[in-house]
Amino acid sequence: MDTAELSRAVWLSKYCLSTEEGKSESRIGDTWRRVARAAACAESRPGDWAPRFEELLSGFRFLPGGRVLAGAGANRRVTLFNCFVAGRLDDSIDGILGALGETATTMQQGGGVGIDFSPLRPAGASTIRTGSTASGPVSFMALWDTLCATLLSTTARRGAMMGTLACDHPDIEAFVSAKHTPGVLRNFNLSVLASDEFMQAVTEDRPWQLNFPSRLLGSGGRAEQGAVTVSAQSIWRRVVESAHATAEPGMLFIDTINRENNLHYCETISATNPCGEVPLPPFGCCDLGSINLVKFVQYPFTEDCRLDLDGIRRTAALAVRFLDNVIDVSEFPLPAQASEARSTRRVGLGVTGLADALAMLGLRYSSEEGRQLAVAMLEAIRDEAYAASIELARTKGAFPRFDHQRYLASPFIGRLPKELRDDIAAYGIRNSHLLSIAPAGTISLLAGNVSGGIEPIYALEALRGIRDADGELHEHSVRDYAYNRWLAFSGGAHKLPESFETATELSAAAHLDMQARLQPLVDNAISKTINLPGDASVDDVAGIFAAAHAAGIKGCTVYREGASVGQVLRRRPERHCCNTDREAD
Repeated sequence: MDTAELSRAVWLSKYCLSTEEGKSESRIGDTWRRVARAAACAESRPGDWAPRFEELLSGFRFLPGGRVLAGAGANRRVTLFNCFVAGRLDDSIDGILGALGETATTMQQGGGVGIDFSPLRPAGASTIRTGSTASGPVSFMALWDTLCATLLSTTARRGAMMGTLACDHPDIEAFVSAKHTPGVLRNFNLSVLASDEFMQAVTEDRPWQLNFPSRLLGSGGRAEQGAVTVSAQSIWRRVVESAHATAEPGMLFIDTINRENNLHYCETISATNPCGEVPLPPFGCCDLGSINLVKFVQYPFTEDCRLDLDGIRRTAALAVRFLDNVIDVSEFPLPAQASEARSTRRVGLGVTGLADALAMLGLRYSSEEGRQLAVAMLEAIRDEAYAASIELARTKGAFPRFDHQRYLASPFIGRLPKELRDDIAAYGIRNSHLLSIAPAGTISLLAGNVSGGIEPIYALEALRGIRDADGELHEHSVRDYAYNRWLAFSGGAHKLPESFETATELSAAAHLDMQARLQPLVDNAISKTINLPGDASVDDVAGIFAAAHAAGIKGCTVYREGASVGQVLRRRPERHCCNTDREAD
């Protein structure tokens, strides 16, 4: 399948506006115009901004999240936010079922959901009100899993949920091994909330106390029930053995997440969106979009090749305004989500196509030169995004929870250039957070199968499962964007440049190094999978998680070749890979 045919297949199945009479958009330019006009409705002069937003979208230079492309201007009651985090669960049947209903409402409108199950009492604990025995958080997760499968079984968009549990919850071992049984919790990604104290206890091989309520979340005034002391190493070993075997759970380094949060002064985070790139408070929402870096490579594969940083800066500035407008024009499944989004105005501007852009520039993903260019690119986006948000604050106002002194005390803000910090102090800022690097899986397919997010090239050629509008999964032959450009450039007669490195050719250190270098430049988080060969050991996985924590990475997921997860991509003729549930756009 050529890239134009692939792009059209993805557009028809996911983003082309449909009515009862059939497709109402004949080409992708119609979608760009619809989305641009919808975003411009938040402006006092929409006619001035709609053409600028349409130009931003055309040519695949900027790719909004899939919910924006599918829903903006469609005159449907749908949300334009890809993902949400549920409100804090109340440890009661009424609270659990109420939260389940809120999840149903959210998913019905197209949003994925992250849920922290740590507030639920462990299996076997007594319930004072009824005198019965609790069944534990994992049993209740099955309700969410069934709900997700029921609501989204016939749609082109796969249901996506993130389930988290604190590392000191008494049911942590049951949570870690929950997906070892085939078919169980298949609509969930799972992540352990790992504290600094836990990681230190593992390093020092110290005892570890399991508590309810979790110390990570605070007791809320209740007495602890059934505290049990175990070996930190025993919990750690269960986690890394499971990640080695099944690619789950991932690790969320929750103290790093909260310490680095720009809103540390008014919220506590214990969950993320389904792919992990946006840590969010209760009822938080993610408003995502990605700059497609391959569109800014000039003269690829030649001695004159270069990355157009000025063009990237201009795109970043306009993309921030676009994403900010999405907050005002979107529907919200729940009033609490609308309140949370409008009080913080979080957005997540990111990138996709990094690995393809490096290959087109003649730079290896694993090289220091490649990492340095990635850093320079993301610094440019960070600074332009913050400058654009400051300018929006001057004309439209700062986000309501903005507090000059406490916001400026955030570690991330402290790393900004002094000029930006001074401007924030003087004028405020429109958006509490501005940057996030998502997997960008489906929108990257839409753009011709560019490498997703900051991931390496997966394979030069692969078989890809794509769901049609009726939810059926069809397998398509796909070719990497940069590789396709190289074949056209060289006529296929020349040796493939060394800059074409694929995910499984890279060492784990090369994967981690790229994520670690870029995380300090991202105020939300980065979705990244560390690929490992099939013969990687459990100790290799343990080393990766430990190194990720030490490097200040907010979350880490590993995939060992051959691990028993769902398949969305596979090489020829080998079988692979990425869990379908990680597709969140």
